[in-house]
Amino acid sequence: MTTNILSSTIVLEALRDDNYENWSACIQNYFLAQDLWDMFETTTEPPKPEQVVEFKGWRKKNAAALHAIQISCGVEILSKIKDISSAKTVWYTLAKLMCQPPNPKVEPNNPGYSALKEALQSADWETATDFLKHHPNSKTAKITTLGKTALHVSVAAGHLRIVEELMELFSEDELEVQDNNGNTALMETTYRGQYKMAERMLRKNKKLIRIRSNGDRYLPVVKAMRYGHIKLARYLYSLTPLEDLVPENGTSGTTLCKAAIFSKTFDIALDLIRHCPRLALATDGATPTSPLHALASMPSAFPSGNRLVFWKRWISSCIHIQSSETNTNEVHLIVHKEDQESQSDVEKTNRSSDTEHLYKMKLVHEQSHELLRLMCKEVSNSYQDEMHNGEIYSVIHCAIKEGIFEFVRDVLKANPDLLLLRDENKRNVFMFAVQCRQAKIFSLVYGLNLKNRMLNTRDIFKNKILHLAGMPPISSGLDRIQGAALQMQREVQWFKEVQSVIPPRDSEVVNRDNKTPRELFIEQHKDLLKEGEKWMKDTANSCTVVAALILTIMFAAAFTVPGGNNQGTGLPVFFNKRLFMLFMVSDSLSLFSSVTSVLMFLGILTSRYTEEDFLIYLPTKMIIGLSTLFFSIAAMMIAFSSGLLLILDEQSFMVIPAICFASIPVALFVLMQFPLLVDMFISTYGSGIFDRKMKPWL
Repeated sequence: MTTNILSSTIVLEALRDDNYENWSACIQNYFLAQDLWDMFETTTEPPKPEQVVEFKGWRKKNAAALHAIQISCGVEILSKIKDISSAKTVWYTLAKLMCQPPNPKVEPNNPGYSALKEALQSADWETATDFLKHHPNSKTAKITTLGKTALHVSVAAGHLRIVEELMELFSEDELEVQDNNGNTALMETTYRGQYKMAERMLRKNKKLIRIRSNGDRYLPVVKAMRYGHIKLARYLYSLTPLEDLVPENGTSGTTLCKAAIFSKTFDIALDLIRHCPRLALATDGATPTSPLHALASMPSAFPSGNRLVFWKRWISSCIHIQSSETNTNEVHLIVHKEDQESQSDVEKTNRSSDTEHLYKMKLVHEQSHELLRLMCKEVSNSYQDEMHNGEIYSVIHCAIKEGIFEFVRDVLKANPDLLLLRDENKRNVFMFAVQCRQAKIFSLVYGLNLKNRMLNTRDIFKNKILHLAGMPPISSGLDRIQGAALQMQREVQWFKEVQSVIPPRDSEVVNRDNKTPRELFIEQHKDLLKEGEKWMKDTANSCTVVAALILTIMFAAAFTVPGGNNQGTGLPVFFNKRLFMLFMVSDSLSLFSSVTSVLMFLGILTSRYTEEDFLIYLPTKMIIGLSTLFFSIAAMMIAFSSGLLLILDEQSFMVIPAICFASIPVALFVLMQFPLLVDMFISTYGSGIFDRKMKPWL
């Protein structure tokens, strides 16, 4: 899927010298939403090019993150980082450039703080303490152009011992000194996740936890969470008074809850919503969306957003999540658990990496389900004006677009009035589900007594629901389907399935442009029809060449048998051997199946290629053609192996390597084409798109 990224969709303003805090907060949230933030948190080296799979995945994520940063920078800033190829290096380079300006402001008659600043940055405590002894007022003086004190500079430099030494000289009130942006030294620790420094400061002055920055008015815990420092955020949250996070006292609680959801730190989000349910629908100033909207944009937090193979589904069903892990009332208990590294290491060694991943995934699913349940209580108590203020309907649209079945069902169940609401185009939730091609969500209509009412509506363009099925999807769902022909088949299936659930008269209803649903479908799918025809013909041509080659070889092999013929009788020399009979049978089967395959592919090449043909006719021919081709290849390999055994007199030490090497190209061909055959068979003869046996859920 191709994605066009504009800087305006990531940050409000390009990075300049004076807006780094707001810029970094916006772009970090973008990285969290795109699952790119782990690149900046990891302490391990990037994979080497020899590790092909790992390196390819890292390179793709690095390029995406680097591109997002570059297009979000001003020209002057970009010129300083354009030659750096690592997104992580660029991130920390920008942090250093923005937070540590090279030219400190020197006030008239001051002692000059360059020596002190350099000593603190290089961890030279002897020089620093000597300077402080001769200039006592410099302890809390602002020694940089951003107004940072000696403690701020030491925290930014990351020297824990220097910070501890300075704190011995500071009183409680002096720890509350803020820089020009209103950041205390504690706030400075949130930018880099310096847990131990924050812990030392809060032991000395717990009031630091409540001091907000000047610009965005965020608390330290919000900054830590937004910058992805989860351990520090949990610790700060355990000390932050709840009254500082309620909507009446600012947007910190809303922003914290959203950041916790984006980073899948659901224990904090759960605790917040339990103690203050109003946060579920509250919005903040940076992005006018609620925590409920944030949850609706996280498909990976729900089972419907994770497609697992059958054996992983089985393992996941066997994993038991203790209720204490989803019903966490005291977040600081989790902080203490994280500190017990030895215990954590033992637990991790007892689980395989796959099982550990499935365990974490299921824990996230359980926590997100509990969080959604709590939020739905608030939704059920919402009045009409709160629905619009909290953007509940736009939240449902987001969840439908992401395909989060559980979210849509539970929110509609919590407040059934949402079923009757329509968007700006006068389309209800099921009409939007058809537009997004979300079959499981549309299947919810089968569990409603209001099914006919939901399906018998028009939008502002006089379109009925079948007209929407005739339009191309507005989401990228088709990109997950292999090949234009299967994409066209899926579109025809959607049209036919929707047509089957509406009254027959609606199939001939015209819209504002005087078009019936079928006329609209034909018009809107012209390009996809041509692409599907080209894909079918290209595939058929390629497979015809292979099938014809096998046919030629097998026909010739039938009359030039291994060992030749007996001159006296005219019969093959190995006529009485069982391997010879196996050779002849497999040769014949390969010949007949390749002939069938060629005929099927010729039928595809000479088809009319109407929309209806893509539903059953063309896929069936392709399925038969590919199946007989694979069977022909398998029979050919059996004939080859038995013939080789006859000629070499069953000398296995020579035959087995020869057969293995000969099988490699054949196996590669089958591996490349077999998934296509499976997908096509399931798509054509599967159980259908919709779940017509949906149980009543409302």
